[in-house]
Amino acid sequence: MSESQRRSTMAGVGRVNGYANGLVSIRNPATISEVDEFCHALGGKKPIPSILIANNGMAAVKFIRSVRTWAYETFGTEKAILLVAMATPEDMRINAEHIRIADQFVEVPGGTNNNNYANVQLIVEMAEITHVDAVWPGWGHASENPELPDALIAKGIIFLGPPATSMAALGDKIGSSLIAQAAEVPTLPWSGSHVKTSAASCLELVPAELYREACVCTTEEAIASCQVVGYPAMIKASWGGGGKGIRKVHNDDEVRALFKQVQGEVPGSPIFIMKLASQSRHLEVQLRCDQYGNVAALHSRDCSVQRRHQKATNTLKAESERIIQDALNRVMVNQA
Repeated sequence: MSESQRRSTMAGVGRVNGYANGLVSIRNPATISEVDEFCHALGGKKPIPSILIANNGMAAVKFIRSVRTWAYETFGTEKAILLVAMATPEDMRINAEHIRIADQFVEVPGGTNNNNYANVQLIVEMAEITHVDAVWPGWGHASENPELPDALIAKGIIFLGPPATSMAALGDKIGSSLIAQAAEVPTLPWSGSHVKTSAASCLELVPAELYREACVCTTEEAIASCQVVGYPAMIKASWGGGGKGIRKVHNDDEVRALFKQVQGEVPGSPIFIMKLASQSRHLEVQLRCDQYGNVAALHSRDCSVQRRHQKATNTLKAESERIIQDALNRVMVNQA
């Protein structure tokens, strides 16, 4: 973050919803004490009375509402946990809902998300400046960047998400496929189908030699792998996403024509081959896990319907918020 951006950000700290950040508490001290007692009574290590929300839009709004509901049911007040939002100039211009309903907000630079919600250094600085106990990253932005949990932990701030090792392993398509295979989860035929290992060996990090065995490094290796798994097949970049680094091939000639394209779209990414699953849908199951080994499966969702439409959905939501706010402003003017 540049010095000018830092000065701009620091100028925005303290602009909170009715209170000067860090000077006036909007919570009763008795409630803070109750949160501490609740944590220790359940064997918790550290209470979390305040959280920085490193996200915006629907993600931030849903999180705030969920925490408020839980706090009211548990402590009899929805304000038991202090929720601090990050706010870009663009968010403030449309009076975004997550800013309106948060307890406090801190201004951050605008522009693309690498200036704000995906900026690890900025998020850590905002967490320190606002003196929160934890950071919630939501989804997208910096939520899958292993650097964020490590950077926060180094500052003594809790990261509300998976550890960096798990994030790095499961965020990589080849690594996650090897882990699934080791756990005896059925997988489609792919260039790493022959790689056998135990689940215990993948707990921290997939061994480098096993990882390399699952990759294809040249066009000739890709052709050989496609012939093993059978056409039609997919050439995939392990770090790809959003339609980048993936090509469908039906024969050797198409592999020769498209292998370099996949490499070029995601420079430096390892490449692998996987059998094409035709007439299929993209389904996801959401899991909740903790550091003690407790796991709960929540529900599934059909991501096929949102493919290539995520950004359009976010744009429509922002436009809807702007239209609604304009209408509210006109009502308030008329009433005045």
